[in-house]
Amino acid sequence: MKIVRRLVFMLAAFCLPSALSAQFTLPPLPYPTDALEPYIDKATMEIHHGQHHAAYVRNLNAQIGNFPELEGLSLEAVQRQISGFNSAVRNNGGGHFNHSLFWRLMAPEGQRGKPSAALESAVKSDFTSMDAMKKLFDQESLSRFGSGWVWLIVTPEKKLKICSTPNQDNPLMDIPGIERGTPILCIDVWEHAYYLKYQNRRAEYVSNWWNVVNWNEVSKLFDAAMK
Repeated sequence: MKIVRRLVFMLAAFCLPSALSAQFTLPPLPYPTDALEPYIDKATMEIHHGQHHAAYVRNLNAQIGNFPELEGLSLEAVQRQISGFNSAVRNNGGGHFNHSLFWRLMAPEGQRGKPSAALESAVKSDFTSMDAMKKLFDQESLSRFGSGWVWLIVTPEKKLKICSTPNQDNPLMDIPGIERGTPILCIDVWEHAYYLKYQNRRAEYVSNWWNVVNWNEVSKLFDAAMK
């Protein structure tokens, strides 16, 4: 009987390799699900990370059968050559990348820090002030129709710029119509990111979201993008 069970297991492993060795994995949240309260509630974090983000990872892995080359690519590399894949890879690969970055760009109280001197200087140079940058970022967040993301990026010319993308697109993607650059800050304006707590009050969500921004991580990403 033991031999039979072992043979069954070996056969399953042979027939289902993708189930046993997924290329892409759901990263754990870098903090407890209630760590961003009262600005982002525990229930939203549990559903957003554990269901929405998990589904993007699962669906992206399901595409490896159609595109075996995905197994040799990093998540960032997938974004940079997304035009070579189908819409399922674009939507789910983008969803995985965007959310993985989004979690890192927020932090609990006491761990958020403040913008580095270099980042503050760049913001003042390109937007006149931090308040002016935030105002433009908020305006872009409220004007993005339907679902999407808003970004603060470092352009190829090493300037800061605010832009937005629909659905799960992002500024790394090599597709027409997208402002290209390195993301250093982003906000998810899909309704699932805020609807449980804020209902249709996107403006309130966007305003409160600044209270949880992880400026330590933003500054780190800025430094890396400027090199």
